Amino acid sequence: LQVEESAISLWNWTVTKHTGAVISDEQRAKLRFVACRLICLCEGSDPPEGTIRRQILMSMKTGKGWIDIGKAGLADGFLENAMSSIEKLYVKLRKGSESEADIQMHRADVEKSLFKVLSYQAESAVAQGDFQKAVMCVQRCKDMLMKLPKETCYLSILCYNFGVETYEGKRYEQSSFWLSQSYDIGKMDIKYSVGKEMQAKVLRLLATTYFEWDCSLYMDKALKAISLANQENLHPAGFFLKVKILLKSGASDEDINSALAEFTHLEMSLDFCLNTAKLLLEHGRESVGFDFLKSVPERFESSPDLGKITLLHIEFLLQNKRELLAKQKIEEVIIGHYTGKQLLPEALNQLHIILWDRAAKHYEEKSYSEALHWYNYSVSFYTPGQIDQNLAKLQRNMASCYLHLKQVDKAKEAVKQAERCDPNSIFTKFSVYKIAVLENDTDKAMEAVIEMGKLAEKPSEHEDKLRVDKNTGSNLLSLAAQIALENDQQIVAIKALEYLSEHLQDCQQLFASLKCLVRLMLSKIMAENEEKRWWYFVLNCTFSAARKKLAESFTEDKFTGDMRILEAHWFRKVAWNLAVQFKDTPEKMRDFFVLSFKLSQFCPSDKAVLIAQKTCLLMAAAVDLEMGRQQVTPSEQTELFSQALQHLQTCKEIWKVLKLTGDFAKDPTDTLLLLYEFEARSKLNDPTLHNLMEPVWEQPQIEIKTLEIIASLAMESPARYPVLCKKALKSALNLHRKQAVIDAVKFSKCLHSLINISLPTGLTDLDTCVLQEVWDYFEDALSVVSSTDAYPEMEILWLMTRAWNTGIFQYTVGKYKEAEQWCGLGMRFLNHLGSLKKSYE
Repeated sequence: LQVEESAISLWNWTVTKHTGAVISDEQRAKLRFVACRLICLCEGSDPPEGTIRRQILMSMKTGKGWIDIGKAGLADGFLENAMSSIEKLYVKLRKGSESEADIQMHRADVEKSLFKVLSYQAESAVAQGDFQKAVMCVQRCKDMLMKLPKETCYLSILCYNFGVETYEGKRYEQSSFWLSQSYDIGKMDIKYSVGKEMQAKVLRLLATTYFEWDCSLYMDKALKAISLANQENLHPAGFFLKVKILLKSGASDEDINSALAEFTHLEMSLDFCLNTAKLLLEHGRESVGFDFLKSVPERFESSPDLGKITLLHIEFLLQNKRELLAKQKIEEVIIGHYTGKQLLPEALNQLHIILWDRAAKHYEEKSYSEALHWYNYSVSFYTPGQIDQNLAKLQRNMASCYLHLKQVDKAKEAVKQAERCDPNSIFTKFSVYKIAVLENDTDKAMEAVIEMGKLAEKPSEHEDKLRVDKNTGSNLLSLAAQIALENDQQIVAIKALEYLSEHLQDCQQLFASLKCLVRLMLSKIMAENEEKRWWYFVLNCTFSAARKKLAESFTEDKFTGDMRILEAHWFRKVAWNLAVQFKDTPEKMRDFFVLSFKLSQFCPSDKAVLIAQKTCLLMAAAVDLEMGRQQVTPSEQTELFSQALQHLQTCKEIWKVLKLTGDFAKDPTDTLLLLYEFEARSKLNDPTLHNLMEPVWEQPQIEIKTLEIIASLAMESPARYPVLCKKALKSALNLHRKQAVIDAVKFSKCLHSLINISLPTGLTDLDTCVLQEVWDYFEDALSVVSSTDAYPEMEILWLMTRAWNTGIFQYTVGKYKEAEQWCGLGMRFLNHLGSLKKSYE
């Protein structure tokens, strides 16, 4: 009993708190749920009538509460409990009835509750998509309407709501069923009907459902439904829908005119009439549409909005490519404007939009004279001396047209008018700038660019609809630079670039502008016979600006890390491509490889980027070395070789990291780094060169070719390191000897170089140790010559001659024994000569 009392108290508290909006619908549903479950738990085996009635009420309201907050699945159990309790109540009431009249009275009492529960079950079923259950519940309710006629309106509206819900869910078949049921139920009892207006509303939605479901298949049903709706209650929406259906069905103009005639006396707003005319014209019914449009002014003679009709007429004439008729209409409006028939401000603004749109269309089609014609119509509505920002924009647009038509004087006059109306607009300054560039007036162009830069930094508060944001300023400055470049005004272009890079804060827009400029300059650079010096300078400025902004962008919140990386990748790749394209200009090639490397430092150091960085630095070093080999001054050479060395040091650090990322066994980078560094240090007369080379001689994997190049570089001016040269050649010769099959040609060249460096021509006073060392080289040569026929004959001849001459030198200084040995050595080569043997014998 205590639990039951607590449950009732909770229920009553929930009711009172909901009335005061203290608790939400969901909280109320949950509290009712608790109270109802507690009441059900307290139910005895034979509860009294009052308890059963309370249970019915509480179960019904709890179920309905769950439905109302969109949790229909939780409602079903309570509605079933309500149904069960109704049955118990009916049984109990019948037991206590003594006459048939009492039974009928009790049945009527119970049926009211039963009707409510069934309607709630139908709601729950629709919400859960159980169409069949919902139909069954509604049918049972419908069968009960004879006894409960007052519920006719409720059930009709319930079915209409089901129709709306299923229509919105595009379940058109179910929607048409519910709407048909709503209409049929609404007719069952005139006294308790929903009324003609509601019936018409139901039928209009039914017609719309058929129309959207499958117009071709259900056209007749849609027309029948809308005709019934219009019979029930004439309404503009019904009129519009009928016209729409007729148009979709392809009805004749006569049928459509008949439909329009039905509504002649219906009170409709001007906008509604205009929408109807628009519908007709959009469906290509020009004759009917324009006739209807002509009839509209008669109905709204006193309306100040009559200009809307004219505007619609003009719009559709233009859409149907009847420009001549449209122009006549516009000219009539202009005459009216000055004879007391002005359009309302809103309509006049709309007309300006139409005129400007038409002018813009002709401008895009490059019909500049025609565009001016339409702009002039717009100008006609302004009074002389009027100051208006829109007029300024209009004059700027006209100036653009005049410029395209090469009518510079008229363009200047138009810009002058724009300056009068809106002197502090960045757009006006841009127009001034364009004319200055075209007239090669550098001073005026520079002045305009500076003004644009200032306005881009601090947008004018008076711009109104043309309010300048940072993007606009960036775009215009970018365009200014582009125009200057196209007209070979590099100084002006650089000034625009300066403002772009230094003063504009929107990184994303700035990079977009810089990329546009790069693309433009690339096309200029690639053009044949183009003077590239200036373009290279401007291009370098642009890349430097991009690099500078990438460095600064770390402090900008809106410019994310991913954005920075994307921009850095774009600029580094373009710089790389430029370096490749400048292959015939070493200095430019070097500069762009260095730029590409510097830009890549803003990218994540993944394997691909590290490879690119390594290659950029190797190429830059290679170019510096190549330029240093040319005939330049000693100070220039020193600078180039030092610069190459710096690139190589950075490259070595990157290469160390890169080698940790994979297998680079076949990569020649180690060799290139060694050769480039050796060349740079040797030509800088670096005292640490010998120390650098010590570990090189120990390397087992060093190649013969590498050693031969080192030997060559060691003696290449301004370097002179005979000891290193000799050491490299000796190492190379040893490697030649270790080959499974000696390459006689390569061996001969290496030996030739080694003998040359060891036995300088013309020297007579040679150390015995040196002569012995060289003698061993000749013996090596004899050994190889004896074992192969591939040894070049000219090299054998050279060896023979060098050995003989060395003997003669010894002879001249009185060393007869040594002379005999060396001359004898030379004669040993004689036997290996071929066709030349007889000449020397």
